[in-house]
Amino acid sequence: MTFFHIVYILLGSGAFLLLFPVLWFIGTRNQERRKAFAQRLGYDLSNRHMDLVKHPRVWIHAVSVGEVQAAETIIHALDAMGTVAAIILTTTTSSGQKYAHHRLAKRASIRYAPLDIWHIVGRFLASYRPDLIVCMETEIWPNWLIRARRAGIKTVIANGRISARSIQSYKKIRPLLKPVLETVSCFSMITQTDARRIHHLGAPKQRICVNGNVKFDAMHMGCPEDDVRAFKKMFALDERSLVWVGGSVRGDEFALLMDVYQQLSRHVPELVFIIAPRHIEKATRIVNIARKEGIRWQYRTDLEQEDERRHAPVIILNTIGELRHIYALASVVFCGGSLVPLGGQNVLEAAIQEKPVLFGPHMEDFTEEKKLLQECGGGICVNDANALLEKTLDLLMHPEKAIRMGRLARKAVLSQRGAASRHARVIQRELFHGRFDT
Repeated sequence: MTFFHIVYILLGSGAFLLLFPVLWFIGTRNQERRKAFAQRLGYDLSNRHMDLVKHPRVWIHAVSVGEVQAAETIIHALDAMGTVAAIILTTTTSSGQKYAHHRLAKRASIRYAPLDIWHIVGRFLASYRPDLIVCMETEIWPNWLIRARRAGIKTVIANGRISARSIQSYKKIRPLLKPVLETVSCFSMITQTDARRIHHLGAPKQRICVNGNVKFDAMHMGCPEDDVRAFKKMFALDERSLVWVGGSVRGDEFALLMDVYQQLSRHVPELVFIIAPRHIEKATRIVNIARKEGIRWQYRTDLEQEDERRHAPVIILNTIGELRHIYALASVVFCGGSLVPLGGQNVLEAAIQEKPVLFGPHMEDFTEEKKLLQECGGGICVNDANALLEKTLDLLMHPEKAIRMGRLARKAVLSQRGAASRHARVIQRELFHGRFDT
C-alpha cells in the first residue's frame, strides 16, 4: 500500500463520516432508497447472493445504461461459449438499475455498486465472494482493485477506453493510479489509442490487449416492425412524414436546436421535431424555451392516452429507454452533447437504425464512432448551428441522399461486430485459469 493510497483511504473515510448524516437522510426517505443505500454500504438485505455459491462468481460493474448494454452483450457471449458462472451486476445510476432489471433480472443478481470506502468494499467482497471482477469501460476504483488483489480476486477492465478528456484528469493522479493499475489482471481495451493511454498511466504493457468496441455488438439490429407501427400511430406519422430527431441533447443545445427547428419549419412546414434530452429531468428547460418562443409542443407521455394524439409539431421525449424507437421514426438525426464541449453522445444507436447522422465537433468521448461514420459517408460533422441547419435542410429536401447515408451508416456498424466474443474470451480465461477446470 503506497503513501498516496493511504491518503486516499483516509480522505475517503473522513469525507464519508462527515457526510454520513446527510447520506442517511437522503438514502432512507422511502423503501426503494433504503434498499439502494444499504447496497451502496455493502449490505445485501435479501441474502439472494447465497444462491451463487455453487458456481464461479463474476462481479461485473457497469455505471449506467450504456455500460449495462455492453455488459449484457458480453454476458450473452459468455453464455454462448458455454461459460458456467453466476453474475453479480452492479450499477451506479438508477437508470442503469432499471435497465438491468428489465433486461437481466433472470440472469444476474443486480445491485448498486458499493462506495469506494475501504471497509465498505471489504464488506461487499466478503458478502458476495466474487472470483473475478470485471469493470466495464474504465471504472478505476482504488479500494475495489487493491482489496480484490489482497483477497486473491482477479480483475479485468473490459471494453476499456480512455478518452482524450479523461486522460488529462487521470494524469494528475498518476502516483495514486499506477500502483492500482498494476493490480489488474488484464486490460481488454477498445483501440490501440486506448491501449497506449492506459499504458502511459501505469498499466503493465504485457497485460494489455485490444479487442474492439462491444457497443457495436450491443446495437440492436433494428426495432420490431410492430413497435415501429405503434409509435407511428401514436405520433400520427405516415410514410410521407418528415421527422427530425435531436437525441441526447444537452445544455445550450436546447435553445440552439429549437432555433434551428423554427428556421427549418419555414422551409418544411409539415416537419415534426422530436427532441430527447440526455437527462429527462431537463425536459422542463425545453418547455420553457418553447413557451417563450411560442412553439407548440407536447410531452411524449401526453400521447399515452387512447383519446390523445399528436397535434403539436414538437414532441419532447420525457421517457427512458425509447430513444432507439424514436430514431427508427427519423428522416434525419442529430446526436447531442456535441455542439457544446461535453464530449458527444453515442451515434451508433441512430446509425444501426439506418439513419443519416449529424453531430457537432465536440465528440471527444466518441472519436472512434465519429471517425467510422465520417469515413463511410454515413455521418456528417457540423461545426455550428448554421451548418446544422444547412445540412439538415439538405437531407430533408433530398430524401434519396438521406436514405443512402443511412444505409452506409448501418453497414459500417455491422462491419465492426464481433468484439463481445473477444472480450468474453479474456474474461473466461482469467476466470478459469489456474482455478477452475473449463
